[in-house]
Amino acid sequence: MTEPTVLAFEDREYTLAELEALTCGLARVLVDRGVGPGDRVALMSSNRPEFVVAYRAIDRLGAVVVLLSPAWKSGEVEHALRLTEPAFAVGDNPVLAAAVPMLHLDDPIEPHHGDFTATPVDPDADALLVFSSGTTGLPKAVRHTRSSFAAAVGHWQQVLGLTADDRLQIVTPPSHILGLLNIATVLDAGGWMRLHRRFDLDTMLKSIERDRITVEMAVAPIALAIASHPDLESFDLSSLRYIMWGATPVTASVAETVTRRTGVTWLPAYGASEVPVITCNPVGDARLDSVGVPAPGVELRIVELGTDREVPAGETGEIQVRSPSAMAGYLPDDATAGAFCDGWYRTGDVGWLDADGRLRITDRAKDMIKVNGFQVAPAEVEAVLHGHPDIADCAVFGTKNGAAGETVVAAIATTATLDPDDISTYVAERLASYKRPGRVIFVPDIPRLPSGKVLRRQLEERHGRTSDH
Repeated sequence: MTEPTVLAFEDREYTLAELEALTCGLARVLVDRGVGPGDRVALMSSNRPEFVVAYRAIDRLGAVVVLLSPAWKSGEVEHALRLTEPAFAVGDNPVLAAAVPMLHLDDPIEPHHGDFTATPVDPDADALLVFSSGTTGLPKAVRHTRSSFAAAVGHWQQVLGLTADDRLQIVTPPSHILGLLNIATVLDAGGWMRLHRRFDLDTMLKSIERDRITVEMAVAPIALAIASHPDLESFDLSSLRYIMWGATPVTASVAETVTRRTGVTWLPAYGASEVPVITCNPVGDARLDSVGVPAPGVELRIVELGTDREVPAGETGEIQVRSPSAMAGYLPDDATAGAFCDGWYRTGDVGWLDADGRLRITDRAKDMIKVNGFQVAPAEVEAVLHGHPDIADCAVFGTKNGAAGETVVAAIATTATLDPDDISTYVAERLASYKRPGRVIFVPDIPRLPSGKVLRRQLEERHGRTSDH
């Protein structure tokens, strides 16, 4: 009997045995390069089968995967490397190759079909470092242990109801927690997946039809693109059980348009890099106005803002989470203390639990800007802007932008005559493209507290709805 395939990429398909042989082959190469248990290995790659092989090989050795975004520029990569101090690097990105010696994924991987036993590692040892920007500085590395990431995979499989019969496609970047979680969960469930080098709407819709995809993952821009497709009805999407909506709040009108035109329903869910699976709607009983109920084994509480006093159901406050999938902490270490309250992770999000135990998110206490599912730290963009010779002061905040989630807005105080497009380009040359300001406004001064803290809310109230340039 022919062994079934588990992974497809363009015209190539892989069986589990082929993936395993490539994993063992790459693991042997890494051992020869001196990689062992506990060593950190930077992985910066596009969405391709070799990424899956590299992730599994590093994990097999008991080493720690340090995920770097392929969208990052040299300054962002250098910061990540200083913070995590990896012993080795694997990838396909010239920015990483220029920073450290890198094993290139374009080089052929020699399969190894012999025994290669996984290295026993303490479940509490680090397994994964994934980056999540804070609001008060450069990106932090989120530390997931072997047990915490395994718990996240188990939670994701449970809430999505994934089985060996499910077929998914991966269009989100593998360096993002959702992309990696999807890959790991499909393999754990024994399902099938297709990787796409990049997102293309027609390719995605054709793949649903051709590959009989059963579960589709979408962030807001993908949802909007589906809803706006002029020929959506021409695609056979009948294989889909649902489309999962994550990373940003559901835009009900967009979701309802897709359901009306295709018959496919949605499954809103909620998670974070620090706790990958927090809530999800029950399969078959999903609602667009809620991110669902806690995953099995996950505890939620709502506390009064500023006091950590728990409030009853129906009252609004900060959402806090206790879960076996919660991160072990951040790098740098000193950022960890403020992230927890007696073992509860502070999400910084504001919401309330209804009588049925479903969570409603109403606002965000943090200043983080979410653009197309990615998090942007205002302080990181401000640090770049402060380097411009003609900018006297600046502040960055987000405003709502429909399906994209939010737009990055830069408020600039200057005595020179500057072109807003030039300012956006200045940032884009130094940071990933999703961090560039979508709007630039010029103000006489930046409102601040005596401590120097920017009053972003004031800026948003004054300029959030005005035209930019």
